[in-house]
Amino acid sequence: MDKRYDLARMVYSDRSIKRLDKKIKLLGSNSKINTIVFLNFRIISFIIIFFVILYISSFGYVLAPVISILYYYFLEKIVIDSEIKRRQVSIEGEGINFFEILTLAIDAGRNLEGAIRITVDNTKGLLPIEFNEVLREVKYGKSLTEAMMDMQGRIPSDSINNIILSLVESDIYGSSVISNLNSQVDYLREKRKMEVKGEIAKVPIKISIISVLFFVPLVLLIILGPVLLSYVG
Repeated sequence: MDKRYDLARMVYSDRSIKRLDKKIKLLGSNSKINTIVFLNFRIISFIIIFFVILYISSFGYVLAPVISILYYYFLEKIVIDSEIKRRQVSIEGEGINFFEILTLAIDAGRNLEGAIRITVDNTKGLLPIEFNEVLREVKYGKSLTEAMMDMQGRIPSDSINNIILSLVESDIYGSSVISNLNSQVDYLREKRKMEVKGEIAKVPIKISIISVLFFVPLVLLIILGPVLLSYVG
């Protein structure tokens, strides 16, 4: 498509497009979402929703702008932000097992690339997919350091990116990374443990909210039902 007549590039600044492009990259190497296609879809669907509501509703002049703006705002959060958050949780959970195996492979005398290959072959999930992309890029001419630095842009986790940075520094300077990997894995394990404890702590609050919304009205209905029926009778 000619960029001069691309709707998204006519509406959005280059800065906005680059911001969203950076965010979409966090969806990973297997993501099918294209920045320009997403922006074009959002603009066109926003316009369609606006005029459809304006046409079918007698209060369209009020509802159309409100609903359209809410749709425009939350589409990115639902389609992109929520998926990035899900990837972050999954990748950090996988990181414990993945980097433990990587550490064992390095400790067994493998070089970094060989250790990554062994780890990818023996694990499954989002993180092995990204490291497999690193190996593919190395196969086609990139250095291991360049490929891992590029991978950081596809990882929505500062904790995992810190580990990748340690691997990059190890590859550049030839230093041992085993002790650093072990401490990073321990940090991931503790972080995961605190997140689980946090979720458990929220359970009583969620139960209380459910009780207020469902059980309390039901109890009131049972208590006041006979009184209401007597008035009706």
